[in-house]
Amino acid sequence: MLNKIKSSCKFVADNSKYVKINYDELDKFINNIDCSNLKNWLMYDPYNLLELNVETIINFLLIFESIDYSFWGQPKWKIDTEEGIKDGSDALLYVMLKYVKKTKKTDFSNISLNEFKKLLKGNVDIPLLEKRYKTIVGISKIVNERMNGNFYKFIKNITSDTQLFDIIISNFESFKDERIYDGKTIYFYKLAQLLTSDILHIREKLEGIKVDYSNLIGCADYKIPQTLRALGIVEYNDELANIIDSEKHIEISSKYEVEIRASQIVVLEYIHKKFININSIDINDFFFVYSKKVKSIAKPYHLCRNTNY
Repeated sequence: MLNKIKSSCKFVADNSKYVKINYDELDKFINNIDCSNLKNWLMYDPYNLLELNVETIINFLLIFESIDYSFWGQPKWKIDTEEGIKDGSDALLYVMLKYVKKTKKTDFSNISLNEFKKLLKGNVDIPLLEKRYKTIVGISKIVNERMNGNFYKFIKNITSDTQLFDIIISNFESFKDERIYDGKTIYFYKLAQLLTSDILHIREKLEGIKVDYSNLIGCADYKIPQTLRALGIVEYNDELANIIDSEKHIEISSKYEVEIRASQIVVLEYIHKKFININSIDINDFFFVYSKKVKSIAKPYHLCRNTNY
């Protein structure tokens, strides 16, 4: 499946009408990439996540990352915390992690919709509230029914990204992330790749075991394409630029959306070939962190309501 991500996204880039990769700008930027300190975002220990034991962290990540998507809106969903106002993925991580630390539970199979809504209470309802609820309840039930109630123990002997990725997408339908473009199926699997990467990075860090995440490609979302556009690496034609810059919504599986996401994957693979000893997924994380550096010049990101990113 991971190879299908590469080949299908290359097909999109080769036939793209609205999005173009500027390889001259990409080559220039590659010279500025510092590969000496690339690290997974969890290694920054957000909200003291790493104080938990490995089993709890991984069981938590399965739930959290299954609903880590689509936070934009007018107004944007925000929560008020002891550490100030937070929004988006950061806010979701904060409230979900706080709940797990308090209850000592990562099983959400019995939580009610009202309880879940209260847990995520903010200035407005979080987008796709009911879909998120159904996802976490469904995932917890699958873990209970197929994995003896413990996802970590079910996968603890697996250290290969290809095997772990396959287990995730074959057991949890909610991680499906495919589109149709010119009659062909295009594969992204953003959240499944993110979860695979994070599990293996955590185990490598906290358990000191040898893992392999070299086959992962990248997590096609909205933030990294926004960064690539700000850097001049990815260019939109006038039609698409006007839509994105005026913050109009685009449809899921539209050519606009597929071309934007596919361009990110192709860029990451291109860079990976230049830095053969650096994994693509780590380059992905580099751009995620780098987005903060271009925030002042970045134009709006694309708005596509979906459960994949």
